[in-house]
Amino acid sequence: MSALLFEKDGSVVTLTINRPESRNPLGEEGDGALFAEAAARVNEDRDVRAVILTGAGPAFSAGGNVKAMREKGGAFAGPGVAIRERYRTGIHRIVKSLWGIEVPVIAAVNGPAIGLGNDVACLADTRIASDKAIFGATFLKIGLIPGDGGAWLLPRVIGMARASELLYTGDTIDAATALSWGLVSRVVPDQSLMDEARATALRIARQPPDVLRMTKKLLREGMGVGFDTIMELSASMQALAHHTEDHAEAVGAFLDKRTPDYKGR
Repeated sequence: MSALLFEKDGSVVTLTINRPESRNPLGEEGDGALFAEAAARVNEDRDVRAVILTGAGPAFSAGGNVKAMREKGGAFAGPGVAIRERYRTGIHRIVKSLWGIEVPVIAAVNGPAIGLGNDVACLADTRIASDKAIFGATFLKIGLIPGDGGAWLLPRVIGMARASELLYTGDTIDAATALSWGLVSRVVPDQSLMDEARATALRIARQPPDVLRMTKKLLREGMGVGFDTIMELSASMQALAHHTEDHAEAVGAFLDKRTPDYKGR
């Protein structure tokens, strides 16, 4: 059984982290390739318009394999230079692959999202939490830094002060606190989590697919470039959007008061 399940239903792909017996740890050998392959499949399939990311069983992801850390095995075996390279080809490849998905990603956080698991959830464009979800950036509690890019990512999601509090204390927070901090957009009963995530994905999937991808690109670029640069990118992309068939269909449907039929052209 694969450690990452890929299921396509219409225009929505669901990616499920699939090690439920050990609370879905990440960073095992081959995980980087699994996530890279899944992301490439999404990006190459122009019919895909949204992705749901979740975990099998009661946890979203407990992060890295702490038992392997204690035993100095797996990704944590050997000298520091070897561990560094495994981070780059394993954990970092997971993170970069998820970050590089071109369509909107919804994290359906079904349970604990701890350490790397918390940061993987933060890679999504939006997060919906089960009322059983727990979040934590607990790296310091096991004598480590956020080695997966969390020091860059988490402050952009919840702000520097709250990201600092989570990292420095190693505390965990419940779903209600995560909502008040802006870490998740809403909290729903556990039994309806996937239905809510699916409904959100389908609302997203009703948008014109090419400009949907361009909008995500603009949002991501806007996190790291200056105002003048994003304005130039916006003008260029908007010029392209004006010449798509989907733009003409959207305008026609709006004026005719009918549901648009987008073709991705």
